[in-house]
Amino acid sequence: METAPPVDTATPAAAPTAATAAPPAVVVRQGARRRASGALEGEVLAALQRAGAPLTPREVQSTLPGELTYSTVVTILSRLHAKEVLTRTPRGRAYAYAPLTDEAGLAARRMLKVLDGRADREVVLTRFVDGLTDQDAELLRRLLADGLPRAW
Repeated sequence: METAPPVDTATPAAAPTAATAAPPAVVVRQGARRRASGALEGEVLAALQRAGAPLTPREVQSTLPGELTYSTVVTILSRLHAKEVLTRTPRGRAYAYAPLTDEAGLAARRMLKVLDGRADREVVLTRFVDGLTDQDAELLRRLLADGLPRAW
């Protein structure tokens, strides 16, 4: 009967080599790159803005690089619609999506949402203005003095 060799507990175990290392806990397909959070939403929104007309999920899918599934595109469009970034209208058995506004309008909407979520608007606005460059502060003064257009 064979016995196992004695274990030497006084010396540290050797580091595993590539041949003996356990497989990684997460397997990533070779060549597949994961986009940064929000990158897909940005790509979809940019595609809709370039189109200049409402697009169905299938039409959006055909304009995007890579191999996004139809369901992924639908999910992204649905999320953007829920965030009130897109409008949608029925077109056949699908919806056609369009941006509510241009990039500047979306940035302004995000700023307003942040401001609306704070109790002390004066403090938030004061700190915002305090962080502006001299050029941006002057632009803001001019815009306020001239009266802001409400068409946007």
